[in-house]
Amino acid sequence: MTNANKTTLAGLDPAAQSLVGRWRLVLGKDAEAAGVCLAGGAGGEDQQGAEQTLEFVYGEARGAGSAGSALSVPKWIDRVNELFPKQAREVLEREMIQRRGISEILDQPDLLDRIEPNVELVKTLLTHKDLLTPKTRVLARKVIDKVVEELRKKLEIRVQQAITGALRKDRHSPRRVFRNLDLRTTLRRNLRNWNDERRKLFVDRIFFYAAEKNKRPWHVIVCVDQSGSMLESAIFSAVMASIFAELPGVKTSLVLFDTQVVDLTDRVGAPVDVLLSVQLGGGTDITRALEYCSGLVREPARTIVVLITDFYEGRPEADLVRVVARLAGADVRMIGLGALGYDAQPQYNRQTAKKLRKVGMDILSCTPEKLAECMGQIIRG
Repeated sequence: MTNANKTTLAGLDPAAQSLVGRWRLVLGKDAEAAGVCLAGGAGGEDQQGAEQTLEFVYGEARGAGSAGSALSVPKWIDRVNELFPKQAREVLEREMIQRRGISEILDQPDLLDRIEPNVELVKTLLTHKDLLTPKTRVLARKVIDKVVEELRKKLEIRVQQAITGALRKDRHSPRRVFRNLDLRTTLRRNLRNWNDERRKLFVDRIFFYAAEKNKRPWHVIVCVDQSGSMLESAIFSAVMASIFAELPGVKTSLVLFDTQVVDLTDRVGAPVDVLLSVQLGGGTDITRALEYCSGLVREPARTIVVLITDFYEGRPEADLVRVVARLAGADVRMIGLGALGYDAQPQYNRQTAKKLRKVGMDILSCTPEKLAECMGQIIRG
């Protein structure tokens, strides 16, 4: 922190110092650069504005007499856009929505155009989508579409690299075409022919990759829990399924469930439509969802079922264990995700997940990139 910033922070009252200090912790490595905005640089009106902006969100938690009490939501949004860097705006707006609710935004649809789009805002809009008016629904769709598109751009290349690369190497061909030589498999399969005395490897059989056009497609079935606790995972699942659907050599099915099962495969390429179809709340019947997915399987050994759920089953757990064991026993690859996204502390039923692991389901809580890498490993065999 520069001496100028130290002086500015020292010029605030203790309560404001605490708020500004909290934001420097939130911003991490950008704290020094953002400190000028947060503390108001040289002081004066900017310093007072930053203090009032923070008070608008956090003032109620510290008691009456908030310095930001005179602000309205529209004025507050304008001030945040003026005083804070992008990273801070996203967090502040998320905090404002969580602490003060969304009613004022729904009453004033134009505010949606002025808030920084992010995953937290999408979660809020989906949670309250039944309260959206026709006008706010149009704006909400624009916000969701922008966030989904940003996620797609972020994930698409790495997902394609992980899975498409594996698809090109998951089968072998009797055709001896040098450019398709699978050197790794050739070495591995002939290691038993190593002659220690002569220090040479004698090769009985050479392996070549098959031409991609002759491969049978892999079938990826994405099965997503609609319960409220899984909402962020549902957002990432819809985006990932849309990326899978565009990969060569992959057939993608998308299934959402609570106590009922909804097959949205026909909308897999339109993740915004999928998310607006999500019905939060109600019970959970994971077994029923997997039974439905079982009916979609045509070639078990080339099928991957990706189940995204918190593993809190609404029916006897033994039913769920039985259906997972049956699918895994038929050579369907099963991946169970307690969370899909960037949350480091997912909440899911670990006891049930442990039982499913024992009967053949790989249990993960991972980022979308890690899921793609895991699927690539399965395809490579």
